[in-house]
Amino acid sequence: MSDSKKIKVLFICMGNICRSPTAHGVFQALVNEQGLGNQILVDSAGTHSYHIGSPPDLRSQAAARGKGVELSKLSARQLVSDDFEIFNYMVAMDESNYSKIQRLQPEDSCVKLAMMLDYSDKYSQREIPDPYYGDDGFELVFDMVADASNGLLKVIRNQYSI
Repeated sequence: MSDSKKIKVLFICMGNICRSPTAHGVFQALVNEQGLGNQILVDSAGTHSYHIGSPPDLRSQAAARGKGVELSKLSARQLVSDDFEIFNYMVAMDESNYSKIQRLQPEDSCVKLAMMLDYSDKYSQREIPDPYYGDDGFELVFDMVADASNGLLKVIRNQYSI
């Protein structure tokens, strides 16, 4: 299937080195595990330009690697206006980034904007906390993302009958 026909999902946080690359890696692994890699394209971006070109935070990589997900090949990038034309889903990790995406979203954009934890069965809070400034929280972020990724994939499978 060509990229133009794929369902495209973009995960977004502030710098694209902790939460959104974790979501990118977890969701990609889930998509691949279910044999949907040729139907769903996964990417991640940040609302800010702080870390463009950088790999995910080493602590995020370690937490993911401990659960069998490899993030080392990912590279941070910033959300750009073309993303609103390319992606079917933009999934934010917190309210601040959700609001920024809403402000940038063109009126004619058909992208589905959501919060990651909107798809969670296990977590009742709305935001995935940013673990960047602490030494812990990366395992929790991974667990939250993994739970919500299962819910998001169920929604996509139902919506697109795949």
